[in-house]
Amino acid sequence: MGIEIERKFLVTGDAWRAAAHAVIPMAQGYINDMAAMDSGAQKASVRVRIQGDAAYLNIKSRELGHTRQEFDYPVPVDEARELLALCVGGLVDKRRHLVRHAGLLWEVDEFLGDNAGLVVAEVELESADQPFDKPDWAGAEVTDAPRYYNLALASHPYTRWSAAERG
Repeated sequence: MGIEIERKFLVTGDAWRAAAHAVIPMAQGYINDMAAMDSGAQKASVRVRIQGDAAYLNIKSRELGHTRQEFDYPVPVDEARELLALCVGGLVDKRRHLVRHAGLLWEVDEFLGDNAGLVVAEVELESADQPFDKPDWAGAEVTDAPRYYNLALASHPYTRWSAAERG
């Protein structure tokens, strides 16, 4: 079983761009939606992702916060395209920028399409209590805010958020 320990932050400014050493285009969708998770009908999100020249089927448990079970399986890209057509809600398009900071790899997701304008940084940790140096461009923490989960963004994109939801 895989365990993901991840912290998520809103990004402020563009200072991270100069430190980015790779950019990976991504398109992803979900076989289930936020309503199925919120109702308890499903206990995990099921995601299909094409990233660059590779594709994956991902299953992530439904725990709020920074630690959850995660399973990732490679699938052929042509099959991933067919699975994306079966997804509910919209597709999430983004560019993932890889940035090293203070010995850790940060993933800065710059969202496109219906989620344009949203930029979020994530860092995966070895343990929940691992100390880390937060870069200056990492602003407010949104780890515990479900509306920033990609599953939620597929159903309720950032461009449709109210001023209160963005605040």
